[in-house]
Amino acid sequence: MFAAATKSFVKQVGDGGRLVPVPSLSEADKYQPLSLVVKKKRCFLFPRYKFTSTPFTLKDILLGDREISAGISSYQLLNYEDESDVSLYGRRGNHIVNDVGINVTGSDSIAVKASFGVVTKHEVEVSTLLKEITARKINFDHSLIRQSRSCRKAVLCVVMESIRTTRQCSLSVHAGIRGEAMRFHFMDEQNPKGREKAIVFPAHTTIAFSVFELFIYLDGAFDLCVTSVSKGGFEREETATFALFYRLRNILFERNRRVMDAISRSQLYLDDLFSDYYDKPLSMTDISLKEGTHIRVNLLNHNIPKGPCILCGMGNLKRETVYGCFQCSVDGQKYVRLHAVPCFDIWHKRMK
Repeated sequence: MFAAATKSFVKQVGDGGRLVPVPSLSEADKYQPLSLVVKKKRCFLFPRYKFTSTPFTLKDILLGDREISAGISSYQLLNYEDESDVSLYGRRGNHIVNDVGINVTGSDSIAVKASFGVVTKHEVEVSTLLKEITARKINFDHSLIRQSRSCRKAVLCVVMESIRTTRQCSLSVHAGIRGEAMRFHFMDEQNPKGREKAIVFPAHTTIAFSVFELFIYLDGAFDLCVTSVSKGGFEREETATFALFYRLRNILFERNRRVMDAISRSQLYLDDLFSDYYDKPLSMTDISLKEGTHIRVNLLNHNIPKGPCILCGMGNLKRETVYGCFQCSVDGQKYVRLHAVPCFDIWHKRMK
């Protein structure tokens, strides 16, 4: 009966689907701000999640003894009084009958009256909490962490807000026949015994709450999922391995792209040099034929092996030659390998 009343409250108040009804009166005191609950999907046939209370708070699963000093603000939300008829043939009606154990003989519906009065909303100051937990780490030796980590469907959540009553409240259920005369005649002495049930619960009872999920990394750091887009859970070792693989792959791709760009620019530069050389008449480019210029020599005649041309044989382009110049030197080497045409003339034109 309590669960039916809290579900009806959440359905009417709404809050964009963030509010969760408290499932049991006996567990109502466990859904306080900064308490921990476990969120678990029932199965693929049921899209809704099941929330299970725990006896722990966020501070209990963190390393260190420092308290969390995030403030909790509270204010009046609304005055809630609800009266409704529920069909015995619906899911909600069957749930109430099974929960309360009311006599439904000769009845086709149930009248439910919930009187919560003024309810208040208590919520954690999110910005302050985020600053508090920035450098904190999760204690993986805690029993709740070990048990939740072993179940892939379990997600740890922190209660961020709770809605509570401010006075003693009552819930009443009456079985009867749907109609004007049936609604809310709870004290009708003509009704058979067992057709009416009522409960009274104390003030400051939590009837609904909302949570933020926790995403916990392998190193103990964690994120508070403040939006519905981000999802909580535990980082798995295979997930971390794949993430590292993709990061390394992207680094290698970027490095190869830069190398290929450098080679492409170098090739374009050489193409420009060669085209400039071939586009000009011989009298302007054949510097080696002029008086006082350097002389082409066959390095094999001086016991110097064939090797890459210093101008067009660097990098991945292993263009080799047997010709060179003894009048030029590079890096302490007393000769320079250069193709006879056109690298010899281009090199000396640049040097000149």
